[in-house]
Amino acid sequence: MRTKIIKVRARKAFTPTKIPGAAYVINQYIGCQHACLYCYAKFMCRWYKYGKWGSWVVVKENVAKIVKNQSVKEKVYMSSVSDPYQAVEKELKLTRRVLESMNKKTRLSILTKSNLILRDIDVFREFKDIEVGLTVNGFDGKLKKEIEPFSPSNERRIEALKALKENGIKTYAFISPIIPNLVDIGELIKETKDFVNFYWFEFLNLKASGKEFRKWLRENYAESYDLISDKTKAEKYVKEVVNAIKRAKIFVKGICVHYPKPMMMK
Repeated sequence: MRTKIIKVRARKAFTPTKIPGAAYVINQYIGCQHACLYCYAKFMCRWYKYGKWGSWVVVKENVAKIVKNQSVKEKVYMSSVSDPYQAVEKELKLTRRVLESMNKKTRLSILTKSNLILRDIDVFREFKDIEVGLTVNGFDGKLKKEIEPFSPSNERRIEALKALKENGIKTYAFISPIIPNLVDIGELIKETKDFVNFYWFEFLNLKASGKEFRKWLRENYAESYDLISDKTKAEKYVKEVVNAIKRAKIFVKGICVHYPKPMMMK
């Protein structure tokens, strides 16, 4: 799919956030070429009217210069409305330039779905407090093609976690979105626990996933949709998964639940 690139100039680098575990976010890109069908950041299309989510990327081409003059003491999360290592990064290297310019005392947490992140291990080593996470969910084959069409495979993501850990980088696995019958929590933990420092878990935010994804899930996986959209069934499912996570005896930073009511569990 051809991507429309829109270059803009930003006024600031860091924005306050309510995302658990961070005080600020930095988004050198807006929009994401991975085009995940369930992506919660699709709401950005309300303000950036460049077409369907996944078909465009806004590039804040001056952010690397801005971060030289701006710094924050609290934790920073990269990125909340894009993937810092989506395909365009391979050519533009904006994320790398931002990292090179950033104060190395910045407490930084990076999350991606791309093994391109391995390119920047040398820069990560310069930071005093950095953690690097990969989103893993086990989607593959036809399922992945339909809802995560352009992101690297889960196998490559897990391999990236292993490589990061072997290079002395603090790592975490972000297990998301957790969907009944489609995500095997036990298997994902088994595949990653030897080379991650901690985990984050997130249940699917059905409302934020959008009408298109809800329709797709209802039509293709009716039982999964029923389990996660019915209050009583959803509460039971969440409880079962949380208990399974606790039995795994792993270090969990947080478990994000969006329905029946939004909450953060540890």
